[in-house]
Amino acid sequence: MSEETVELARRQVDAVYRSDSRRVLATLIRLLGDFDLAEEALHDAFRAAVEQWPSDGVPANPRAWLVSTGRFKAIDALRRRARFDATLGELAERLDAAGTDRATREVDDVEDDRLRLIFTCCHPALPPDAQVALTLREICGLTTEEIARAFLTGAPTVAQRIVRAKAKIRDARIPYQVPARSELADRLHTVLHVIYLVFNEGYSASLGGSLTRADLSGEAIRLGKLLLDLLPEPETMGLLALMLLHESRRGARTSPTGELILLDDQDRALWDRGMIAEGVALVERALASRRFGPYTLQAAIAAIHAAAPAAAATDWAQIVGLYDVLLRTDPSPVVELNRAVAVAMRDGPLAGLVLIDALLARGELAEYRFAHSARADLCRRLGRTEDARASYERALALTRQEAERRFLERRLAEVTG
Repeated sequence: MSEETVELARRQVDAVYRSDSRRVLATLIRLLGDFDLAEEALHDAFRAAVEQWPSDGVPANPRAWLVSTGRFKAIDALRRRARFDATLGELAERLDAAGTDRATREVDDVEDDRLRLIFTCCHPALPPDAQVALTLREICGLTTEEIARAFLTGAPTVAQRIVRAKAKIRDARIPYQVPARSELADRLHTVLHVIYLVFNEGYSASLGGSLTRADLSGEAIRLGKLLLDLLPEPETMGLLALMLLHESRRGARTSPTGELILLDDQDRALWDRGMIAEGVALVERALASRRFGPYTLQAAIAAIHAAAPAAAATDWAQIVGLYDVLLRTDPSPVVELNRAVAVAMRDGPLAGLVLIDALLARGELAEYRFAHSARADLCRRLGRTEDARASYERALALTRQEAERRFLERRLAEVTG
């Protein structure tokens, strides 16, 4: 076997891991009924692929091969450990008795597995922060560090939440299934929140060299569409619309060399008009229901941006009005910050700066990099060089995303030079 053949097979394994590993994991969790056992089986299956695919070739259905291999690896591991714990042998026999034919049939019916897994991870028996952390970890494969930045908390705290959540699911025998329709509405809010956090990590990565992660935002949109098929509620429409409208701008958000381009400076000819049309249609359906909530309101704001042929034509008065409604329905410091930026665009930078300074004085956004970068930009526009420099430096200290850092460094050099 040539080195070239081995290297080609390894690249194919890597590609399948990137595209399908979370699907394979979700199906293994369904088949094995245990998070840790499924994660071990996933790694064993990919290890087997690295060893076998160079000589045997890539199977016609790599995902099915990995699920089947992972399942058998898990059963074998349980039988080996049965020498020390008889209950593991019993579990292995139960899994084996489920039948290879049944498992093989189910491998091809995995499209909803991650949706089932989301509802399992978002079970009301789990604390809300654990629901989100577990789903981000298990569905999308985010590291604890990435999840911690999404939570604005420490990685050890997130790790503890995930461990406790897995133990709760195991000990309480929480079922791996989509809940009955009568229970869906109560569980929907957390599921939407999880999907939106996944999208945000893909749309604006919290750290690393790339500003965006198309795999995560694409996954969130796919999950949003699955959820809309399952539960066509106005807020499901609103969230999907919001994600589509943001995602439509992906191609214009960075330069060919990966540099950040702000909304006002983007080439709007690069925006995906198909996504915009789909998003706007969903916004209109959600608004027409008169049962919409914060995701629909945010999507309506994004639709106004999408409708403007140029930055100067943006209807900032309408955007401020929508933020006023959003603050009444879902108040938060981040919404206040976004409203302050919109007020600055409508009434001038000083009006926005007064609002942002009041927000920062309360302390809730002291560690939020976007608050400091927004303040820096308004100070720059007002000619307050020293204030702008201090805020850019503070934003830089809080930013671990390389494209954002380079942008802030350029702005800092402008105000200091």
